[in-house]
Amino acid sequence: MDSTFDLYEADLHCHTTASDGLLSPTELVQSAAKLGLKGIGITDHDTIQGWEEAEEASLNYQIRILKGIELNTNWEGKEVHILGYEVDSSSNDLIENLKVLRNARKERMLEILDRFKDLGINISVEEVQQFALGESIGRPHIAQVLIERGYVRDIREGFDRFIGRGAPAYVSRYKLTPEEGIRLIRRAHGVAVLAHPGVNRLEDGIPRWVKAGLQGIEVLHSQHNQDDEKRYLEIAEEYHLLTTGGSDFHGEGRKPGVNLGGWGVSLDVIQQILDLAKHN
Repeated sequence: MDSTFDLYEADLHCHTTASDGLLSPTELVQSAAKLGLKGIGITDHDTIQGWEEAEEASLNYQIRILKGIELNTNWEGKEVHILGYEVDSSSNDLIENLKVLRNARKERMLEILDRFKDLGINISVEEVQQFALGESIGRPHIAQVLIERGYVRDIREGFDRFIGRGAPAYVSRYKLTPEEGIRLIRRAHGVAVLAHPGVNRLEDGIPRWVKAGLQGIEVLHSQHNQDDEKRYLEIAEEYHLLTTGGSDFHGEGRKPGVNLGGWGVSLDVIQQILDLAKHN
């Protein structure tokens, strides 16, 4: 792994094979430790499945694990991703809602595969599932089949040609509203953070989400430029929100050039999140 980039102490936005990352929780912890990171956040989509393995692996390394989750929500036709840190894994409300979201992912996959049949491409559920090693299935797993079959060269082309918004096999998915996602996290005593707002320019929604219980903004992110960082840092200060950061690491084959630890925060941000969670 390339270690020539500036490394932050803690990368609070990382995905594992529990959702659509390429590294298992153990492999992610090992990679982070090898790089010299002091902390990582496990933020898989709609699942907390990777937490236990990551925490067990962290016992062998001098690294802190921040337990998180990423919820995809929708606001005025825009994707809004909400990170939930240190949610209570025993919350029945959380467990049931995550099941609904994961089932919606499976239904979406079946509809996408039906669209592919209309295009003359037959892909079986089993083919997709061989790439979905965790309980949260998603479009990147379908894109992986397209790569294996030789239809596309990489994930990006798979989305552009077939399964991205506006492409012939695209199917929209059931999503919560941002307010619903934030309240779900807060009811489970977690810390709700708006992920990478610069990707879809979400500043207009932030005041209403603060009212719903938003507690932080991801300022440093692999898809944010310096103007984005300045803009969202100012908004965070205006609304007295925690500022977080992370790479959104999935693995080189899934998000090329997004290096683990290349974006992040100082280690004390983890403690700030833990302190907030105690009072939620």
